[in-house]
Amino acid sequence: MNSAPGTMPSILLVEDDRISAAFLSAALATLPARVHVAEDCAQALAASGPFDAWLIDANLPDGSGTWLLQHLRETDAAASALAHTADATMATRDALLQAGFAEALVDALRAVLRGGSDEPHDAADWDDRAALTALAGNPEHVASVRQLFLSELPTTRSACLAAFDRSDHAALRAQLHRLQASCGFAGATALAAIASRWHAAPADRDLRAAFAAACARLLAPAS
Repeated sequence: MNSAPGTMPSILLVEDDRISAAFLSAALATLPARVHVAEDCAQALAASGPFDAWLIDANLPDGSGTWLLQHLRETDAAASALAHTADATMATRDALLQAGFAEALVDALRAVLRGGSDEPHDAADWDDRAALTALAGNPEHVASVRQLFLSELPTTRSACLAAFDRSDHAALRAQLHRLQASCGFAGATALAAIASRWHAAPADRDLRAAFAAACARLLAPAS
Protein backbone atom coordinates (compact mmCIF):
# COMPACT_ATOMS: atom_id res chain seq x y z
CA MET A 1 0.00 0.00 0.00
CA ASN A 2 1.31 3.47 -0.90
CA SER A 3 -1.22 5.31 1.26
CA ALA A 4 -0.36 6.11 4.84
CA PRO A 5 -2.09 3.94 7.47
CA GLY A 6 -5.60 5.18 8.19
CA THR A 7 -5.93 7.13 4.96
CA MET A 8 -8.25 6.35 2.05
CA PRO A 9 -6.64 4.28 -0.73
CA SER A 10 -5.91 6.11 -3.97
CA ILE A 11 -6.65 4.54 -7.36
CA LEU A 12 -5.62 5.66 -10.84
CA LEU A 13 -8.34 4.70 -13.31
CA VAL A 14 -7.23 4.88 -16.95
CA GLU A 15 -10.24 4.72 -19.27
CA ASP A 16 -11.04 6.69 -22.41
CA ASP A 17 -14.73 5.74 -22.62
CA ARG A 18 -16.72 8.29 -20.59
CA ILE A 19 -19.50 5.88 -19.65
CA SER A 20 -17.11 3.18 -18.49
CA ALA A 21 -15.12 5.76 -16.53
CA ALA A 22 -18.25 7.09 -14.85
CA PHE A 23 -19.40 3.62 -13.86
CA LEU A 24 -16.02 2.45 -12.58
CA SER A 25 -15.43 5.70 -10.68
CA ALA A 26 -18.78 5.39 -8.91
CA ALA A 27 -18.19 1.72 -8.12
CA LEU A 28 -14.66 2.31 -6.80
CA ALA A 29 -15.78 5.25 -4.67
CA THR A 30 -18.01 2.91 -2.66
CA LEU A 31 -14.97 0.94 -1.41
CA PRO A 32 -14.29 3.76 -0.31
CA ALA A 33 -11.38 5.08 -2.34
CA ARG A 34 -10.14 8.26 -3.96
CA VAL A 35 -10.28 7.86 -7.74
CA HIS A 36 -8.22 9.84 -10.24
CA VAL A 37 -9.35 9.38 -13.85
CA ALA A 38 -7.01 9.59 -16.83
CA GLU A 39 -8.32 9.31 -20.40
CA ASP A 40 -5.13 8.07 -22.02
CA CYS A 41 -1.51 7.10 -21.48
CA ALA A 42 -0.29 10.69 -21.51
CA GLN A 43 -2.67 11.78 -18.75
CA ALA A 44 -1.88 8.67 -16.72
CA LEU A 45 1.86 9.30 -16.86
CA ALA A 46 1.31 12.93 -15.85
CA ALA A 47 -0.94 12.05 -12.90
CA SER A 48 0.34 12.95 -9.48
CA GLY A 49 0.84 9.81 -7.41
CA PRO A 50 1.65 7.68 -5.67
CA PHE A 51 -1.34 5.39 -6.11
CA ASP A 52 -2.20 2.18 -4.31
CA ALA A 53 -3.60 0.62 -7.47
CA TRP A 54 -3.84 1.23 -11.19
CA LEU A 55 -6.94 0.09 -13.08
CA ILE A 56 -5.99 0.32 -16.75
CA ASP A 57 -7.95 -0.20 -19.93
CA ALA A 58 -6.12 -2.68 -22.14
CA ASN A 59 -6.69 -0.51 -25.23
CA LEU A 60 -6.18 3.26 -25.11
CA PRO A 61 -6.17 5.97 -27.81
CA ASP A 62 -2.43 6.60 -27.57
CA GLY A 63 -1.10 3.17 -26.64
CA SER A 64 -1.81 -0.14 -25.01
CA GLY A 65 -2.38 -0.85 -21.35
CA THR A 66 0.70 -3.07 -21.44
CA TRP A 67 2.88 -0.21 -22.71
CA LEU A 68 1.50 2.12 -20.05
CA LEU A 69 2.11 -0.38 -17.26
CA GLN A 70 5.75 -0.74 -18.29
CA HIS A 71 6.26 3.02 -18.05
CA LEU A 72 4.35 3.42 -14.77
CA ARG A 73 6.55 0.72 -13.24
CA GLU A 74 9.62 2.86 -13.91
CA THR A 75 8.56 5.21 -11.11
CA ASP A 76 6.43 2.97 -8.85
CA ALA A 77 7.08 -0.68 -8.13
CA ALA A 78 4.56 -0.98 -5.30
CA ALA A 79 1.16 -0.21 -6.84
CA SER A 80 -1.11 -3.11 -7.76
CA ALA A 81 -1.98 -3.24 -11.46
CA LEU A 82 -5.33 -4.44 -12.77
CA ALA A 83 -6.37 -4.51 -16.41
CA HIS A 84 -9.94 -4.20 -17.63
CA THR A 85 -11.21 -5.06 -21.08
CA ALA A 86 -14.37 -6.16 -22.85
CA ASP A 87 -12.33 -8.89 -24.59
CA ALA A 88 -13.06 -11.97 -22.50
CA THR A 89 -10.83 -14.38 -24.43
CA MET A 90 -8.25 -16.45 -22.58
CA ALA A 91 -5.56 -15.27 -25.01
CA THR A 92 -6.11 -11.65 -23.98
CA ARG A 93 -6.22 -12.56 -20.30
CA ASP A 94 -2.98 -14.56 -20.51
CA ALA A 95 -1.22 -11.77 -22.43
CA LEU A 96 -2.16 -9.21 -19.79
CA LEU A 97 -1.02 -11.45 -16.95
CA GLN A 98 2.28 -12.08 -18.71
CA ALA A 99 2.73 -8.32 -19.14
CA GLY A 100 2.71 -7.90 -15.37
CA PHE A 101 -0.89 -7.18 -14.45
CA ALA A 102 -1.91 -8.81 -11.17
CA GLU A 103 -5.27 -9.72 -12.69
CA ALA A 104 -7.17 -9.21 -15.92
CA LEU A 105 -10.72 -8.08 -15.30
CA VAL A 106 -12.97 -9.01 -18.19
CA ASP A 107 -16.36 -7.45 -18.58
CA ALA A 108 -18.33 -10.27 -16.96
CA LEU A 109 -20.79 -7.63 -15.85
CA ARG A 110 -22.26 -7.58 -19.35
CA ALA A 111 -23.30 -11.22 -19.06
CA VAL A 112 -24.83 -10.60 -15.64
CA LEU A 113 -26.81 -7.61 -16.81
CA ARG A 114 -28.30 -9.45 -19.74
CA GLY A 115 -29.20 -12.46 -17.61
CA GLY A 116 -26.56 -14.69 -19.15
CA SER A 117 -28.26 -14.66 -22.55
CA ASP A 118 -26.99 -13.45 -25.90
CA GLU A 119 -30.45 -13.59 -27.47
CA PRO A 120 -31.97 -10.13 -28.09
CA HIS A 121 -35.53 -11.31 -27.48
CA ASP A 122 -34.59 -12.67 -24.04
CA ALA A 123 -33.38 -9.29 -22.77
CA ALA A 124 -35.27 -6.23 -21.62
CA ASP A 125 -34.32 -2.80 -22.90
CA TRP A 126 -33.39 -1.69 -19.37
CA ASP A 127 -32.46 -3.80 -16.35
CA ASP A 128 -32.82 -1.41 -13.43
CA ARG A 129 -32.27 -4.06 -10.78
CA ALA A 130 -28.94 -5.19 -12.18
CA ALA A 131 -27.75 -1.61 -12.70
CA LEU A 132 -28.60 -0.77 -9.09
CA THR A 133 -26.79 -3.86 -7.86
CA ALA A 134 -23.69 -2.96 -9.86
CA LEU A 135 -23.69 0.57 -8.41
CA ALA A 136 -24.18 -0.42 -4.78
CA GLY A 137 -27.88 0.44 -4.85
CA ASN A 138 -27.27 4.11 -5.60
CA PRO A 139 -30.07 5.34 -7.91
CA GLU A 140 -28.35 8.70 -8.45
CA HIS A 141 -25.29 6.96 -9.89
CA VAL A 142 -27.47 4.80 -12.11
CA ALA A 143 -29.33 7.85 -13.41
CA SER A 144 -26.07 9.69 -14.07
CA VAL A 145 -24.46 6.81 -15.97
CA ARG A 146 -27.63 6.16 -17.96
CA GLN A 147 -28.03 9.83 -18.90
CA LEU A 148 -24.45 9.90 -20.16
CA PHE A 149 -25.05 6.68 -22.08
CA LEU A 150 -28.13 8.10 -23.81
CA SER A 151 -26.36 11.36 -24.64
CA GLU A 152 -23.64 9.46 -26.51
CA LEU A 153 -25.79 6.75 -28.08
CA PRO A 154 -26.85 8.78 -31.18
CA THR A 155 -23.19 9.33 -32.13
CA THR A 156 -22.34 5.69 -31.55
CA ARG A 157 -25.38 4.56 -33.54
CA SER A 158 -24.41 6.76 -36.49
CA ALA A 159 -20.82 5.49 -36.41
CA CYS A 160 -21.95 1.86 -36.36
CA LEU A 161 -24.42 2.26 -39.21
CA ALA A 162 -21.92 4.21 -41.30
CA ALA A 163 -19.27 1.54 -40.79
CA PHE A 164 -21.78 -1.13 -41.83
CA ASP A 165 -22.78 0.81 -44.95
CA ARG A 166 -19.19 1.04 -46.15
CA SER A 167 -18.49 -2.60 -45.16
CA ASP A 168 -15.79 -1.53 -42.70
CA HIS A 169 -16.05 -4.51 -40.38
CA ALA A 170 -13.01 -3.53 -38.31
CA ALA A 171 -14.45 -0.09 -37.52
CA LEU A 172 -17.85 -1.57 -36.76
CA ARG A 173 -16.41 -4.15 -34.40
CA ALA A 174 -14.38 -1.46 -32.62
CA GLN A 175 -17.51 0.62 -32.03
CA LEU A 176 -19.52 -2.39 -30.88
CA HIS A 177 -16.72 -3.49 -28.56
CA ARG A 178 -16.94 -0.19 -26.69
CA LEU A 179 -20.72 -0.14 -26.83
CA GLN A 180 -21.06 -3.52 -25.16
CA ALA A 181 -19.26 -2.30 -22.06
CA SER A 182 -21.28 0.92 -21.98
CA CYS A 183 -24.54 -1.03 -22.30
CA GLY A 184 -23.53 -3.22 -19.40
CA PHE A 185 -22.80 -0.28 -17.14
CA ALA A 186 -26.08 1.45 -18.05
CA GLY A 187 -28.17 -1.72 -17.87
CA ALA A 188 -29.15 -1.59 -21.57
CA THR A 189 -29.50 -5.35 -21.79
CA ALA A 190 -31.24 -5.84 -25.14
CA LEU A 191 -28.84 -3.55 -26.99
CA ALA A 192 -25.87 -5.27 -25.31
CA ALA A 193 -27.06 -8.65 -26.55
CA ILE A 194 -27.59 -7.38 -30.10
CA ALA A 195 -24.22 -5.64 -30.14
CA SER A 196 -22.54 -8.87 -29.06
CA ARG A 197 -24.18 -10.86 -31.86
CA TRP A 198 -23.49 -8.17 -34.46
CA HIS A 199 -19.84 -8.02 -33.39
CA ALA A 200 -19.61 -11.71 -34.30
CA ALA A 201 -21.43 -11.25 -37.63
CA PRO A 202 -20.82 -7.67 -38.82
CA ALA A 203 -22.28 -8.26 -42.31
CA ASP A 204 -25.65 -9.45 -41.00
CA ARG A 205 -28.41 -7.09 -42.21
CA ASP A 206 -31.00 -8.50 -39.80
CA LEU A 207 -28.75 -7.63 -36.86
CA ARG A 208 -28.24 -4.15 -38.32
CA ALA A 209 -32.01 -3.70 -38.31
CA ALA A 210 -32.31 -5.10 -34.77
CA PHE A 211 -29.56 -2.74 -33.62
CA ALA A 212 -31.25 0.30 -35.14
CA ALA A 213 -34.58 -0.68 -33.61
CA ALA A 214 -33.08 -1.21 -30.14
CA CYS A 215 -31.36 2.19 -30.29
CA ALA A 216 -34.62 3.83 -31.34
CA ARG A 217 -36.47 2.29 -28.40
CA LEU A 218 -33.89 3.52 -25.91
CA LEU A 219 -33.82 7.02 -27.38
CA ALA A 220 -37.60 7.37 -27.66
CA PRO A 221 -39.08 9.95 -25.23
CA ALA A 222 -40.66 8.36 -22.19
CA SER A 223 -44.42 8.27 -22.51
